[in-house]
Amino acid sequence: MERNPIPVLTVQTAPYEDQRPTGGGGLRRPTALFEGQRNYLPNFVQSLLSSVDLRDRQGCTMVVGSDGRYFSNTAIEIIVQMAAANGIGRLVIGQNGILSTPAVSCIIRKIKAAGGIILTASHSPGGPGGEFGVKFEVANGGPAPDIVSDKIYQISKTLEEYAICPDLRVDLSRLGRQEFDLENKFKPFRVEIVDSVDIYLNLLRSIFDFNAIRNLLTGPNQIKIRIDAMNGVMGPYVRRILCDELGAPANSAINCIPLEDFGGQPPDPNLTYATALLEAMRGGEYGFGAAFDADGDRYMILGQNGFFVNASDSLAIIAANLSCIPYFCQMGVRGFGRSMPTSTALDK
Repeated sequence: MERNPIPVLTVQTAPYEDQRPTGGGGLRRPTALFEGQRNYLPNFVQSLLSSVDLRDRQGCTMVVGSDGRYFSNTAIEIIVQMAAANGIGRLVIGQNGILSTPAVSCIIRKIKAAGGIILTASHSPGGPGGEFGVKFEVANGGPAPDIVSDKIYQISKTLEEYAICPDLRVDLSRLGRQEFDLENKFKPFRVEIVDSVDIYLNLLRSIFDFNAIRNLLTGPNQIKIRIDAMNGVMGPYVRRILCDELGAPANSAINCIPLEDFGGQPPDPNLTYATALLEAMRGGEYGFGAAFDADGDRYMILGQNGFFVNASDSLAIIAANLSCIPYFCQMGVRGFGRSMPTSTALDK
């Protein structure tokens, strides 16, 4: 039986004045605002899509992922429906909507996508009473620069309508390709559900010496590690990479099931909230510990007996040991990314 093409609708709306992206192209607000305020999410998504030049947008590929927080799957469905209606040719989405921010960046560059949309509010609490956010990454895999964020904001202030295919439904749990025929569109709209970890794991294999790390975690002088994913997006990555691939015992990883409310705690990797990890490290049994925020782009490192390693020192340690990292041995180093608070440890 022939399927009828899915209709593309234009919906009238009114602009909001508070949709200025901050922090690398992201809009972060209370979840209740996204969920309950009429057209709040569609307005921002339309402004984001319209910021991409029509010639670059038609038929292009974009990546979509989330940190698994409450409202993510509803938001992904809206984004898919609007991307289809706005001429995007293909969306690549992590299975069950799960993709860390570094993984989205990796996939954008790997498949030469036009950009990516990440649903996260970083370390902020989740759940109906928490926060929700939408971040935009551009074609180089990095956060949207100010010029793009400003363009999104200017569009949002005068927006009068958005395009959507409300009848389009995607199964986020099923790996593989799903195609949809749309009205007024020559080629089918395509959605590809990919394994959340695979592509990122392959990238890591090309950067680090996995044999050396595996020997460190399983050999005669093995170091015991403790990794806390804080019920955010990093759980599947920690289990697959550190446990399955590199041989760390399964009990090395804790809080690895992504939860919509992150277990009721802010997924903030610091000494205030990563208390389970801190207590475990203080006992002296583990030589290395780490915790991650909700979307996996920030971390905390602890040494034996709970010694806190600040981010400036961890960067300096990497800089001092570049000869141990195959990628840098092969490609060389052109510089180090640093921010205003970066300590002088890097200089030393």
